[in-house]
Amino acid sequence: MKEWARQKAARKARIEAGSRHARGKAVAVTDLQDFLEAVLQPGDRVCLEGDNQKQADILAAALADVDPAKIHDLHMVQSGVVLPEHLDIFEKGIARRLDYSYSGPQAARIARMLFGGQIELGAVHTYLELFARYFVDLTPNIALIAAVSADADGNLYTGPNTEDTPTIVEATSFKGGLVVAQVKEIVDKVPRVDIPGDQVHFVVAAGKPFYVEPLFTRDPAAITETQILTAMLAIKGLYAPYGIRRLNHGIGFNTAAIELLLPTYGEKLGLRGKVCTHWALNPHPTLIPAIEAGWVEQVHCFGSEVGMEDYIRARSDIFFTGPDGSLRSNRAFCQTAGLYSCDMFIGSTLQIDLQGHSSTVTASRIAGFGGAPNMGSDPRGRRHPSEPWLKAGAEANPDTPAHMRRGRKLVVQIGETFGDKNVPLFVERLEALTLAEKLKLDLAPIMVYGDDVTHIVTEEGIANLLLCRDRDEREQAIRGVAGYTDIGRGRDAKMVQQLRERGAIRRPEDLGIDPLDADRRLLAARSIKDLMLASGALYAPPPQFRNW
Repeated sequence: MKEWARQKAARKARIEAGSRHARGKAVAVTDLQDFLEAVLQPGDRVCLEGDNQKQADILAAALADVDPAKIHDLHMVQSGVVLPEHLDIFEKGIARRLDYSYSGPQAARIARMLFGGQIELGAVHTYLELFARYFVDLTPNIALIAAVSADADGNLYTGPNTEDTPTIVEATSFKGGLVVAQVKEIVDKVPRVDIPGDQVHFVVAAGKPFYVEPLFTRDPAAITETQILTAMLAIKGLYAPYGIRRLNHGIGFNTAAIELLLPTYGEKLGLRGKVCTHWALNPHPTLIPAIEAGWVEQVHCFGSEVGMEDYIRARSDIFFTGPDGSLRSNRAFCQTAGLYSCDMFIGSTLQIDLQGHSSTVTASRIAGFGGAPNMGSDPRGRRHPSEPWLKAGAEANPDTPAHMRRGRKLVVQIGETFGDKNVPLFVERLEALTLAEKLKLDLAPIMVYGDDVTHIVTEEGIANLLLCRDRDEREQAIRGVAGYTDIGRGRDAKMVQQLRERGAIRRPEDLGIDPLDADRRLLAARSIKDLMLASGALYAPPPQFRNW
């Protein structure tokens, strides 16, 4: 006779084993190794909360200290591989297989370990894709998560960096899995209940906050005049004519420059209230001047940003906040908002090929892609119209009857023709393909596919790929903004000129922009201190960004 409650029985056994190292739900840090060896089993599927920003660092360190003779061959399913301990467990044989999304700080090491056979790779996912699989075929047996505080019943307060936590807990706790949370402290009453205690089985009081990476902080002092020029091109050549109000910005100095030009250059163009009003975006400090100048109406966040807590609390009309005043972020919800509710994504990449495919993977670094493929894709399930979406669709398919014509989300790659150390942005062949061959992957880790990309912006101008009618035109439009790279020098000058006459390529002069006007004096803030002052001293920059 078939058993129908084996998972609940297995969880009950884990709880009983773990309770021998706990007092109620509370596990002491000093007992963590023994506790984990009691509740884990070889081959378990484990979600260790490594998010884009916040990390269950105490639990990660404890997991890396378990005895590999007792706990081994774990299958790790986590969005971020960020801490050294996230890879130490593979070197020690505690873990074997990995499914993840992002590995920025560990990109070089994870590449070495993959090539060395120390990690069996499942797949590099987008965030939404990985979250979805938590509910289908990658459901965790155990989730090791992070929160700010807990009460004796296990109710959790996640604070501004909720991020992935609700998604992880939902998938684990409601499918017979075990949830263990690290918190700074156990309190009598949490400021708000973000995760109900009946979904949390054990709590570890770490005595200190979990680690948070200030991933979205960009110092305006590092923004170059070339980046200001690309920002001017984007604002006047894309934001203005399409009337982009709902959008997402990727991480980078090019998009930070756009944010800092809105209250100056954007104001000069008369665009306030017409563009950039509704955002799916982390609370970028470089957005502060635009918020203060009245450009921004609403921001929903994937996560928070270090030092922005008091500013967010004081600007509750802009951000989603709880009754305690702190930000309520949620990566799954915000990724969904960026996918379906935004009319434009604009971000940067490391390599773009002649078909417009882009990737952040190189021969020595595997950074993953996080949410960029969700933000930077045209969602075919979208059914609500908007002016930018319809306009882009008409450019792409002018011959289709209007009532049957799908719109297009604007997916923009912005960058300089030569990046750090004069490495060209444009290449004949993505290194992601080389990686796929070396690792014998079925699918190359391409971040944004070329058929989703609608525009490419460099200091040379804007390539509008929607107006290209075949593969050759698309290639020449890309070559036309590739500058003095090998790709750019291989352009067909006659075809590029024809594309320019049709508006598929637009140079700065075509938009009435003088590159000599791209001056740092256009920035609404030119330093981190300026951002702090613009916030009314509410923004408290992380120590590494303070120089006063």
